[in-house]
Amino acid sequence: MTRTFAVIGDPIEHSLSPSIHNAAFKALNLDCTYIAYRIPRGELKEGIESLRQIKISGFNVTIPYKIEMMQYLDESSPECKMIGATNTVSNENGRFIGYNTDMDGFLEPIKKRNIGISGEDVLVLGSGGAARAIVAGFAKEKAKKITVANRTIQKAQELSKFASDLGAESDHVALSGIDVSKYKFIINATSVGLKNEPSPIPTDMINSSHVVYDIIYMPMNTDLITQSKKNSATIIYGYEMLLGQATLAFQIWHKTPAPYDTMKKVLLGGF
Repeated sequence: MTRTFAVIGDPIEHSLSPSIHNAAFKALNLDCTYIAYRIPRGELKEGIESLRQIKISGFNVTIPYKIEMMQYLDESSPECKMIGATNTVSNENGRFIGYNTDMDGFLEPIKKRNIGISGEDVLVLGSGGAARAIVAGFAKEKAKKITVANRTIQKAQELSKFASDLGAESDHVALSGIDVSKYKFIINATSVGLKNEPSPIPTDMINSSHVVYDIIYMPMNTDLITQSKKNSATIIYGYEMLLGQATLAFQIWHKTPAPYDTMKKVLLGGF
């Protein structure tokens, strides 16, 4: 019997997850299929019900449901509880168990490059479910100070408090008028750039001492990335985080290491 997996969100048509996972199934001869399933905003409860009915084997959760999905889980992993958001759900005998592979998936490309986080200043743009996982990751790796910037100041404040609760020094600022020069890491966890908009922050102060990481993976070269590259910053692409968290999700579902190179090849072919 073919096992079915999915990614849920809205919008969802841009998702590369189906091609990545289906290629992995093919490489390992697994009788599985992975689909993109759009659940319109405001209809998550009904959407989850229908996934239970078709006995889905597992699914990924993307914008805007990472936080809201928590209330429909039967159980959640420690990371999931700590972050307060889920991006990977496994159906174990009819029980939906939530995991969060965003945090380790996000950290993986930084570690691959041997870039130290401990004692460094970090600027995180955005305050959604992915931003929470990122902040948790930096707190875990003992960053010196985490600054959260967001259009809605109240949300930036809440995420900054979350960082403090995890033991990190933290503050929050408005998105406009940020002095980027004092941060080692600049992370874009907003959706600004998905539609090729200009960078959410001014890039003229970015230089070779910065690590600029945009978690948007489509387009690969957002305006923030393009401008930062011109200024010789170290660049980390959104697809690297996607790949990091996809391989971790694969391992949760199939209890076997993911075929990383196959997944990467398909992912890069998708651009």
